[in-house]
Amino acid sequence: METSLKTNRFITRGVLGALLLAGAVHSAMADQLDDIRKAGKIRVAIAMGTPLFSYADANLQPAGSDVDTATALAKDLGVKLELVQITNAARVPTLQAQRADLVIADLSITPERAKVVDFSIPYAVITIIVGAPKEIKVTGYDDLNGKTIGLTRATVNDTITTQLAKGAQIQRYEDDATLITSMVTGQIDIFSSTPSNLAEMIKRAPNRHLEQKFAQKDFDLGIAMNKDQPKLKEWVNNWVSTNQKNGKLNAIYKKYHGRDLPASVTKG
Repeated sequence: METSLKTNRFITRGVLGALLLAGAVHSAMADQLDDIRKAGKIRVAIAMGTPLFSYADANLQPAGSDVDTATALAKDLGVKLELVQITNAARVPTLQAQRADLVIADLSITPERAKVVDFSIPYAVITIIVGAPKEIKVTGYDDLNGKTIGLTRATVNDTITTQLAKGAQIQRYEDDATLITSMVTGQIDIFSSTPSNLAEMIKRAPNRHLEQKFAQKDFDLGIAMNKDQPKLKEWVNNWVSTNQKNGKLNAIYKKYHGRDLPASVTKG
């Protein structure tokens, strides 16, 4: 009987300890905005090598609309910005591993991603297209049957092309920079990416006569964060809404992309 009571007390202590630990972890997660302010810095993950969104400028410094967005956000929060440079495929895993507080990396808001991370209201948009040399006829997904199409792994390009181009052979790359190089050097002839990446390909290989074949889809982009961060999410949403309404985010986007954000986004 005594042994049984000791065992029960031991189990009870273990359960209580686990509950207290879980509560402490939840509390720590819930206070991430406070922790950022106390630390005096915010870690923002950026997917480098994405033309117009995030890339290295002539001085090898990070530049692009996502970089400017992260810079403005950190300034308004009153903390130092620490950029965490990652690949496209590492955007969600970087958050889950707690290596960044936010991800501002042309990350499309999708139901699949929303199951594991939280998104702000849209801060920008991205258009997904299929492109190829002028002499190659591609007007829709059926024309991709039996052909190889290159794209960047773990992107909406990957998801939508895999779903709709079932007869194509898909060549996946770890980042946009490698995809661009493969097109420029003629390793592949057809790609799924963005107009900004097409512009970079044309700039680097004008002799390939590359062009957009058809638009796949427009996606809203969100600032991503871990779930169960209500204070952080509220602050980020308020920041995005304010800077959509005052025109700051539109100005950043237009500076690099040469066009305005759609009204559906700028209404904040």
